[in-house]
Amino acid sequence: MWSPSILFIAALAVPIQALHFFIDGAQQKCFFEELPKDTLVVGHYEAFVYDDNSKTYVANPDVGVFITVEEVFDNNHRIIANRGANKGRLTFSAADSGEHRLCFIPQNVQSSGWMSSGLHGSVKFELDLAIGETSKIESTDKGKIDDIVQKVTDLNSRLQDIRREQIFQREREAEFRDQSESTNARVVRWTLIQLAILGVTCAWQLSHLRAFFIKQKLT
Repeated sequence: MWSPSILFIAALAVPIQALHFFIDGAQQKCFFEELPKDTLVVGHYEAFVYDDNSKTYVANPDVGVFITVEEVFDNNHRIIANRGANKGRLTFSAADSGEHRLCFIPQNVQSSGWMSSGLHGSVKFELDLAIGETSKIESTDKGKIDDIVQKVTDLNSRLQDIRREQIFQREREAEFRDQSESTNARVVRWTLIQLAILGVTCAWQLSHLRAFFIKQKLT
């Protein structure tokens, strides 16, 4: 029959896991992952401490988590050693292919520093781990990306509106210019016609007066 540790490690064989396990006090809990080179691993964790009064697991800011990640294939070379709050995020990228060991240790957080001792009772540890799936890593980051994409889309829409407005203004300007040129042409043409009529009228009057004077024998 499989032990709880083997079952726990087997549960982590899928690329994305959402699971929880229990740690007795400040004991260390480890599991192993075989990771290809350049694989991105991102996890979100939260620790809950058993409360005797409520008989439930509750979040306690006085409890933190010490996280280590070691390369088993490279003489247990440690690539991560982080002390975090009772809730946080774990991120690392596999430098080489091989087995990696991830360990979690609940610890007391005091004003003077961290203490691995003195933590009693059961700790419920929730872990959401994403392996090599950047699209499912961080819902908050995805929300930020969605906001940025929406802003870019809005800016593109605004640019399209501005471009359409510019095209409309150019069309109106061209229409106004054509109308002005047509009006100026009509004014010039009407002025020439008036000058022609005035010239004809003057010539007719001069001819009429000359005939009148000749008839009256004044010239």
